[in-house]
Order: sequence, then structure tokens, then C-alpha cells
Amino acid sequence: MHARKYSVTAGAAALAVAAALAVALPAAQAADSAAHSKPSRTVDLQVLAINDLHGALEPPAGSNGTLTRENPDGTTTQITAGGVEYLATGLREAREGERRSVTVAAGDLVGATPLLSGLFHDEPTIEALNALDMDVAGVGNHEFDEGWEELTRLQDGGCHPVDGCYVEGREFEGSDFPYLAANVVHEDTGRPILAPYTIQNLGGVKVGFIGVTLEGTADIVTQEGIEGIDFLDEVETINTYTARLKRRGVNAVVALIHEGGYPAAPAYNHDCDGPSGGLSGPIVDIAQRTSSDVDALVTGHTHQPYVCTIPDPSGHDRLVTSASSNGRLFTELNMAYDLGTEDIVRTSVEGTNRVVDRLQERAPDLTELISYWNALAAPVANRPIGWIAEDIRGRGAGTPEFPLGDLIADAQLAHAQSLDPSADLALMNPGGVRTDLVYAASGAEGDGVVTFGEGFAVQPFSNTVNLLDLTGAQLLQVLREQVTGGNAAVPKILQPSESLSYTLDLTRTGADRIVADSVLVAGQPLDPAATYRVAVNSFLAGGGDGFATLAQGTNPLVGDDDMAVLADFLTATSSATAPLAAPAADRITVVR
Repeated sequence: MHARKYSVTAGAAALAVAAALAVALPAAQAADSAAHSKPSRTVDLQVLAINDLHGALEPPAGSNGTLTRENPDGTTTQITAGGVEYLATGLREAREGERRSVTVAAGDLVGATPLLSGLFHDEPTIEALNALDMDVAGVGNHEFDEGWEELTRLQDGGCHPVDGCYVEGREFEGSDFPYLAANVVHEDTGRPILAPYTIQNLGGVKVGFIGVTLEGTADIVTQEGIEGIDFLDEVETINTYTARLKRRGVNAVVALIHEGGYPAAPAYNHDCDGPSGGLSGPIVDIAQRTSSDVDALVTGHTHQPYVCTIPDPSGHDRLVTSASSNGRLFTELNMAYDLGTEDIVRTSVEGTNRVVDRLQERAPDLTELISYWNALAAPVANRPIGWIAEDIRGRGAGTPEFPLGDLIADAQLAHAQSLDPSADLALMNPGGVRTDLVYAASGAEGDGVVTFGEGFAVQPFSNTVNLLDLTGAQLLQVLREQVTGGNAAVPKILQPSESLSYTLDLTRTGADRIVADSVLVAGQPLDPAATYRVAVNSFLAGGGDGFATLAQGTNPLVGDDDMAVLADFLTATSSATAPLAAPAADRITVVR
């Protein structure tokens, strides 16, 4: 075993690598002050950005490891991408010859991670980010999966308070980069829990970076981990600290925002500013209200690839970027810095999303780091837990209901009925299904074998399966909360067990999209006055993802860890000679 902290060697940056696939997108078109139109002597700046890595150290499998590319003839091609060994190579190649380069991230670097990282409380991912020469990162909602105090440990170092150090004599040293949490504050003092901004000195040039997560973080994380802290408005916070940076003489400002948007097409090289382009979602309003003194917005959260321009409050175009997720892309921003105004020349800012393709050479130091942690994880990760006959798709299926969501709901209902035979149905939140179950072997275990590590990648949150009582009227309200309130713009469709079916009519609006008289439980029409025993994970039971009615459930009963429940179900219902087929995903009838 190695008893040292991994770091980038001096020779690593000089690796010869294959050319990365890339698409260059237009520069922002106007400046926000007259000074920008008459630049004095300028120097070049480079910002390299990632977001939503989610501890994907190894090349991600299934839909989490592919990108869509638009071809000139209008067709599309799927490209495999991702893996920090390749990401390191791409970043190092991009930095070559750049005197003033900085590498940044817009949140969710850890949390919802595969077993290789999650088993060790994401220490492997922090070490990998150190090796990538990460300079600064904003926080995202998943940085709070294990609580804000655990987040501070990941930055400051030290062994885990419960599990301790994983190898005798090897203590976790923490991140070499600062995490920024400008809008995450202590309730009692109003002070940020971590640094709100940092000033990077790049060859004598000062650039300020402000990091925020979405204001709604409290609604999508487990409440126990965020007791005593508040999440403030993103725009108000960024504008406050932009003004503070200006008072400190820092005119060049980049915001790292863990909130995002949805481009008109899913391809990484789609022209967001072209005739069929455009961006929708929360980041549009945020960008339009964020101070014109901010020169670029690096965003995340929605796992989408885009490089777009959105007008700032002065009406001038400003670049807004996102590099998809799981390390499949990184964004390269190039710009000129005016030494006279000590600011970025807005008209010079150009953005490029570069594919982390797997044709490149692997960075040897990252290969060594992954091998080290894989050796520690192997006894747990490689244990077979089931067999499948085909890929069982998760959110990558691209439909409101997907096969893996149904499988998980069935597993949770089976567990609930083992605790209480009166359990009627189970509901699974779609965001809790992190990847696909892939038939092709990811290691030496053989095609169709599902290992514990592969199962953990699907459900990494360590939630419990809980039972609660709801009236029929409350259950209907839960279904309506999928498409109303905070879920109105982007519905969160709960994945149902086989005992629940209904019609989702997308031609209607609001709560009417759930067709009330179509709801069947065990084949019988929903009775508003009856009591139903419902199984959900502990995150949903607390009202997470906007399902406030679930928090009103009565007669609670706490079951086992949800990953253990999935493993037990796969083991009990499949074998090498009788592998599981993907559920048909036909419990929700969708009308479009």
C-alpha cells in the first residue's frame, strides 16, 4: 500500500496526448463599460471548468458515460467519454503554453458517487481533484450529502470521525483548493460556513471567483446534514461579493454557480446561440439579474452541456457555460485581460466544451491513484449480488418512467411487505437513481453479473426504506406534487411499484396532468378515504424533492438501507440461469 498523498508530478503536464474533440462557440458580443471598447495592452487568460463530477473516477458506464454529437448532415453520434485518467490528460494538454491558467468547478464534485469514492467518504475524489490541479470549487447540493461539517473535513483534512483512517499511517490531508460557499451561512451569525470568494493571482493578474449553490438546496438534501445553516438568494449574494471584490480592486470576476439550464438540443456541440438554439431553466433568470461586473458564469446542476450567451442587466451578452457531468467534458474559456483597466475584455471571451474522449493516453498518476483505492475497495465492490439479461436503464432512458426506477420500487415494496404485509405500494424519486445497470462486464465478473459496486453506483445515498400511512386523498396529492409547485417546470416523476398505475396527461396543465380517476392501487380505483401503506426512502419521507405531503405520513416504520434492499432483491429474484429482464416501464400511461 502507498502511504503518501498523490500529487501531479512536474513531468505529467508534458504528456503527449491525442487531440481532444471540441466545439468552439461564439464569444460574448459586448462589453459592460466604455473602457472595454478601448483596451490598452492585454494578456491572455485561460479558465478550465468542470461541474457535477460526482466522484466518477473510473470511466462511467451506460448513459452516464456517453455524449451526443451533432453531425453536419443533421444526424447524431454517441461518443463514450469520461474518466479522470483521461480528464487529467485533457486538462494538462489544454494548459500547455498558457502562462495564466486557472482550473475551477461549479459544484457536485462529490456526493452521489460510485463505490470507489463513496465507500471512503469521497476522500479518493478529493485526492484526484488535487492531482488534476483544481484551483477553486464552488459547492453544490451534493457537497452536503453527509452534512456541512463533513464538507469542511474534506477541505481541511483529517480521518473520518467514525470510520477513521483507512490505512495505518496514511491520514487524509484534505483539498489543496478552497471550496467556496458564499450563500451558505450560519443561521445564528449570517456568516458563510466556508470562504465566499477567492482572489487568484495569475502571473500578476488578479481574478476573483465567487461560489454559490442553488438557493433551493435545503429542499433536495437530507435535513439532518444542514441543521443550523441557511441558503441565501444566489443573485443577491453574488452581487454583494462582486461589489466587495471591486472595493478590493478586483475588477475581473467569474461566478461559479451550482444551478443550471436546459439547451434546446442535447448535443454537446449544439449551437446554443444559433437559430434553433437557446437556453431555458433557472440559470436564465439568474444570469439576467447578476451584476454586469461579473464577466462569465460557470454553472452546473442540470448535467447539461452548453456554452451560451445571455444578456446581463445592462443588455450586454455574457457567456454562460456548463460541462455536462461525470467528467465527460471540460469547458475551456479564453479571454483577454486589459492591464490598463485591470478587467477582462468582455468581447474577447470565448468558450469551448472539450470532450474527454477515451482515445487519449491515461495520466499515469491518476491510474496509480485509482488502482490504490480499487485495491482497498475490491473485497466489497466485487461481490456478486444478482444477474440481469440486458441493460436496465435509469434516467438515461429519457422517459418519465424508466425500467430501473420500477425495479427499485418493486424491491422496496418487497422489503416493506416483509416488515408489514399490509404495505400497498412503493415510490422512488428519480434523482435517487444515479446510473444504469449495464449488462456488459465492467470487470472480470462476466456479462450480466451485477456486483455490489455496480449496485452502489445506482443507489449511493445510504437512505433507509421507510413505511408510512397516507390517505387516498394524500396519495393523489403526492402524485400531483410531481408536476406542481417547485416541480411544475421540470416534473419529478416518482417511479412506481407494479401495484400502482395511472395516466400522466402532458397535454393538460398543473395538477390536472395527473388524471385522478385513472389511479389504480393493486388494480382497484383509488379511494380518497381509504388508508394506504406506502414505502419510500428516508429522503422522500422527510418531504424531499418537493413532496411535502409525504412528510405528513403517519404510523412510520423504518426499514433497512436502500442499497442492501436492492441487493437482497436482485439476489432473491435472479440467478445465472434465470437473469432479470428489464421491467416494461408501462405503469404510467403518458399522453402527449
